[in-house]
Amino acid sequence: MIYEPSPLAVIVFFLFVALTLGISFYFASRTRSAQSYFAAGGGIHWFVNGVAFAGDYLSAASFLGICGMIAFYGYDGFLYSIGYLAGWIVALFVIAEPLKRLGKYTFADALDSRFNSRAIKLAAAVSTLAVSIFYLIPQMVGAGVLIQPLLGFPHWLGVVLVGAIVILIVFTAGMVSTTYVQFLKGGMLVVFSTLLTILILHRGLKVGPDQPAQVVTRSAGGKVLIDGLPQGRGPGEVDLRPVGHISRLPGGITETGPIGPLAFLSILEQSEVVLWRSKSTRNDDGSTTTTYSPKPTPGREVLRPGNLPAFQGLRGNSVRDKINFLSLMLALFCGTASLPHILIRYYTVKDQASARKSTVVGIGSIGFFYVLTLFMGLGAMTSGALDVTNSNMAAPLLARSFGELLFAVISAIAFTTVLGTVAGLIVAASGAVAHDLLAGFFRMDLTGHQQVRIAKITAIGVGLIAIVLGILFAKMNVNFLVGWAFSVAASANLPALVMLLFWRGTTQQGIAAGITVGMVSSLAWILLSGDTFRDVYGLNPDTALVPFSQPAIVTIPLGFATLIAVSLLTKKNTE
Repeated sequence: MIYEPSPLAVIVFFLFVALTLGISFYFASRTRSAQSYFAAGGGIHWFVNGVAFAGDYLSAASFLGICGMIAFYGYDGFLYSIGYLAGWIVALFVIAEPLKRLGKYTFADALDSRFNSRAIKLAAAVSTLAVSIFYLIPQMVGAGVLIQPLLGFPHWLGVVLVGAIVILIVFTAGMVSTTYVQFLKGGMLVVFSTLLTILILHRGLKVGPDQPAQVVTRSAGGKVLIDGLPQGRGPGEVDLRPVGHISRLPGGITETGPIGPLAFLSILEQSEVVLWRSKSTRNDDGSTTTTYSPKPTPGREVLRPGNLPAFQGLRGNSVRDKINFLSLMLALFCGTASLPHILIRYYTVKDQASARKSTVVGIGSIGFFYVLTLFMGLGAMTSGALDVTNSNMAAPLLARSFGELLFAVISAIAFTTVLGTVAGLIVAASGAVAHDLLAGFFRMDLTGHQQVRIAKITAIGVGLIAIVLGILFAKMNVNFLVGWAFSVAASANLPALVMLLFWRGTTQQGIAAGITVGMVSSLAWILLSGDTFRDVYGLNPDTALVPFSQPAIVTIPLGFATLIAVSLLTKKNTE
């Protein structure tokens, strides 16, 4: 059985939650001003901020989503890692120092530093809210996924629990506690992922037993049958069988013993690995039957792109599929330097040099972790512990194959990963409402204390929205959802940032128009895409109104073009 109750995991989980809340309450007494709440007083050490960058960025998508994609599809999942990491080059060489120089609390501060424009404050605030809420969805989905096997709670209750804890963290101390929570979980995530990778290499590769297909039927009322029997652990009930193994190793051997990282990849390339594919049909009574079938696959196919459905066009002649892939990579590359919860972290250090150094530390930590995800994903693929119905649980279940203690720690760290990222997003959204909308756009004369109070109320509202969306999107892979969030961020925010820094002809009207068009067009494209039609609306994806699902390759240039055109048309008015 895949999910057995683990008292040890529950104890470790609550210890981590208590530690996180303890940090929050400790720093709450030191958060007395808007500067402290929104930007941690600008006093965070650059190394702490760099690791906190990693903690902020290595979200549920990075840990749960990427490992799950690699475990089920091979190298395709690692392409997300490459895209995520490459985006930090933009942050380091283009964004870091200018953003620290121009801004104070929020992304809108930097954009509006030259203009004092209400339109810019409104557009930037709405963009921050849209991106933050969109990015919150996969974090909350990942949280619910973790709570299910840990505590035995249903997914929705796990999402509610996470939302309540994060609201408490942000409500008490804002960016101060958020920074140190992210520092803690970023450091632990890298350390324990390294340990897990060492254990994978020490165990090596071995041939596993053949495994039959699994048939899962979900009734219209929510009941689940597995191979015709009710799901459960009582008499006459069955649970999902764990899967994932190698069917053949080179040279006729059955196991390798301990091996190095390069040997691991080389031997896997020469082996045959069993991947799992699903096929769903809707029955006349409203139930859905999904058959999960083993598919023996040469190792060299696992280590090349094209297994993930969204990437299969890379091996064919479909121009549309190739454009969709390029659009995703463009979103990942450009999105990093456009995420509001990443951008506001530059305000937590004292000067521009510290902003640059913290970015370098973040890149080192994140890059090292993403190398580890390749081995963790492939280790999960061959561990015999996968859940065919839930790719997001690959890493925790891999840890369980080495013992309950490691499973407990890895799951608790993954949960803390969600807490830190969600807290950062809610701080960004709260600043957008209190500082940008109310104090900036509506010109309300608010003291720092009043801004903080409004931000805390906003944190509750955004947290409740995140809870609802996390429940609605429960079935989607968290990494796939993050790709969409990056598209919205890159389309709305990057054109404004780049043109403000490098084109003197940029006008306030151009910035406001570029943000608005980029945000609206990317959101509309996503809502009209085939993936949304299939996974959200339950409609035939062939009836979608846009030709491919990833919008960045269209909407990012559209944002730039709009900003340039409007700036040229309004430049005379500013001279």
